Amino acid sequence: MRPDGRLANELRPISIERRYTDSAAGSVLIAAGRTRILCTASVEEAVPAWKTNLAVPSGWVTAEYGMLPGSTVPRARRERGQVGGRTSEIQRLIGRSLRAVVDLAALGPRTITVDCDVLQADGGTRTASITGGFIALVDAVASLRGALPAGARVFRDSVAAISLGVVQGEVRLDLDYSEDRAADVDMNVVMTGSGRYVELQGTAERQSFSRADLENQFALAEAGVAELTALQRDALGDEWPLES
Repeated sequence: MRPDGRLANELRPISIERRYTDSAAGSVLIAAGRTRILCTASVEEAVPAWKTNLAVPSGWVTAEYGMLPGSTVPRARRERGQVGGRTSEIQRLIGRSLRAVVDLAALGPRTITVDCDVLQADGGTRTASITGGFIALVDAVASLRGALPAGARVFRDSVAAISLGVVQGEVRLDLDYSEDRAADVDMNVVMTGSGRYVELQGTAERQSFSRADLENQFALAEAGVAELTALQRDALGDEWPLES
């Protein structure tokens, strides 16, 4: 039995609240169990210096990630100046994942920054940041309707992510912190809504795993991402940017 009574293939309760703040073009509060993350997407009418001289102008999507001091026990230290290795790795993962489904040429010469601030951490913060960050990004792009060329299709696909692992010999979906720290195998899977893989992060924490174990984890991850994609679509409603 899992600590919260879920089945092995069951997500934690997910809630998504759009337009959580007024200042950013897109904002989402996403909760997965006790993990809560505020994702905001802000638009800047400029691009990084390295993109300014390209023959075909295109935009950029990037991400920043941080854990607020009160998000964990004991208190997380506030990062000042250069961010730590874990933070840098996670925010690069989020940025890569979001860019994987965006046509940067269609976005035009502007930058959208997706900030993912962890309000409360109980496992799966990087994956929930990707899932919520996509929704915030969609709302930010929707705010640009008057500035984009008619018929421009910025999104090629949707993207979501899920954590899973092997705990006590059982493959489990959407680990909370108590399961994550006890896992023999820890994995994060990023996928598009159409079922294509964007990124895989898999680690044998305590023991190695077989190809059959890996395939079982992939099957569970695919089902989990399909559920998350349906939740994203429900949350966005008429703003869903893809054809049926």
